[in-house]
Amino acid sequence: MEAATLTVIIAARNEGHQIRACVESVAFADEILVLDSRSTDDTAEQARSAGAIVHLTDWPGYGPQQQRGISLASKDWVLSLDADERVSPELRDEILDAIRHPRADGYRLPRFSSLCGTFIQHSGWRPDYTMRLVKRPLAGFTDHFLHAHMTVAGTEAKLNAPIIHYSYRDLDDVLEKLNRYSRGAAIDLRTRGKNGSLGKALLKGGWAFLRTYVLQQGFRDGQMGLVLAIYNAQTTYYKYLRLWMLNRTATPAAPL
Repeated sequence: MEAATLTVIIAARNEGHQIRACVESVAFADEILVLDSRSTDDTAEQARSAGAIVHLTDWPGYGPQQQRGISLASKDWVLSLDADERVSPELRDEILDAIRHPRADGYRLPRFSSLCGTFIQHSGWRPDYTMRLVKRPLAGFTDHFLHAHMTVAGTEAKLNAPIIHYSYRDLDDVLEKLNRYSRGAAIDLRTRGKNGSLGKALLKGGWAFLRTYVLQQGFRDGQMGLVLAIYNAQTTYYKYLRLWMLNRTATPAAPL
């Protein structure tokens, strides 16, 4: 029996500062595809020089982009990564064992994420299991514009070693993602027919803070736990505020 093969799919835009490290962490894969959505930096060049096959594309949204990657993949299994993620040697060994001796059709992988250089142990960030490794014929992606997730038409299991996730490099990155994520989440909510209001924005934002800092024990992460709780509150507040504004804009004003 031939050994199982693996394609890694990485969606990227303007990730020249970190795409090489991501690609090099999965050098054990049989095929590495980087879908570069019109970067204005050297993302494509860095990815190619690290050994990836680069496809230059538009940006249809995260889910459709990942689905596009699955359709381009040619190996038995697909692993989905983001440019700010790394596969450790321990996870590499687990992945190879999982596809050579499969006990499921898809695997959820934990993530260990950092905020401005500090890895977060609590706050709802750990463990953070996400479907990432799936047999290619059974793999799919939801069509969410922002937080789409991988799906498997079959059985699931979990791996133990985490993806290392350098999620927020610095404060500028935090503020940029607050704006981008709240906008994308509002678009997804509107697509699902949800409504927002100023009151809902305030309530949901306050609840996000309490959930992160108290229920998910963000206080155990020290000062950065407080920073993360405030960030989650702000992102949630602006998500529902944007949703309210989007729906107001879509509704014509009544004539005087």
